[in-house]
Amino acid sequence: MTMQTRSLGTTGPQVSALGLGCMGMSALYGEADRTESIATVHAALEAGVTLLDTGDFYAMGHNEMLVGEALRTAPAARREQALVSVKFGALRSPDGDWAGYDGRPAAVKNFAAYSLQRLGVDHIDVYRIARLDPDVPIEETVGAISELIEKGYVRHVGLSEVGADTIRRAAATAPIADLQIEYSLISRGIEESVLPTTRELGIAITAYGVLSRGLISGHFARDRQLAANDFRAYSPRFQGENLQHNLDLVEALRKIAEQKGVSVAQIAIAWVLSRGDDIVPLVGARTRERLSESLGALDVTLDHADLAAIERAVPADAAAGDRYPAPQMAHLGSK
Repeated sequence: MTMQTRSLGTTGPQVSALGLGCMGMSALYGEADRTESIATVHAALEAGVTLLDTGDFYAMGHNEMLVGEALRTAPAARREQALVSVKFGALRSPDGDWAGYDGRPAAVKNFAAYSLQRLGVDHIDVYRIARLDPDVPIEETVGAISELIEKGYVRHVGLSEVGADTIRRAAATAPIADLQIEYSLISRGIEESVLPTTRELGIAITAYGVLSRGLISGHFARDRQLAANDFRAYSPRFQGENLQHNLDLVEALRKIAEQKGVSVAQIAIAWVLSRGDDIVPLVGARTRERLSESLGALDVTLDHADLAAIERAVPADAAAGDRYPAPQMAHLGSK
């Protein structure tokens, strides 16, 4: 496996062709092993992964502290190559409930101060509000990040889960490195207006959910019992008939993967990689075993016949169920 590099847009840094999304090491997917999580971050850095993604609200700061520990205990050369992307703005309560988003300039700077401390770094490479604050113009939020850049605390402005209009307004305020948004074989909503807009403006995509939270990894069993603290226990795509339908799509994809001698996860990640050099998939591996499988996607080449077969097996809009429960779908930026 040779780690390739891609640019985060026309204004952003060079990063590895795959990034590591660290959220699942702390929250939303059941119990995780801290020691194995840190070993997985170390293994990713050793393999040439440079982009690490976290959020200040992932288990209320736990994930940032975990990433900080992983960086602190990594070899100096590997630590120096790491680029950290941080999402902020989601408000939480002590019992873990969600209470909206805060994009006020004073809040942006406050969130950044705490993230720098938890991560143990002197700057954040890409900083972005997790979801649009409906009460604060994106220009004000992005402007506050720009002030942090001027003072050396942040390197680049990112966006997350916003639509074409918001992207244009943000880009008119400051250079935008990338938009982080869900994109996978069964989550292709960005293709209509978001992706054309980012390409017009020279903004990269960091794609999360490339395995749709494990649904199209090839490892999710139909009879799997999910813990109460696992987000997927409430996700529409993992419920009842929706789950059965979606796993039928996975079996169709498995046939193509087997013909190529690769895993389902590898072909799903390779499909996202094939969509353009401006797209950097974030893999949510929580173990070194899953990380190794994901990295194997870099060696998978999909020709026109492969892509056509994948399209027939899993057409756009083929998935059953929304990607989030209804209350969370309401918070996604559509403008």
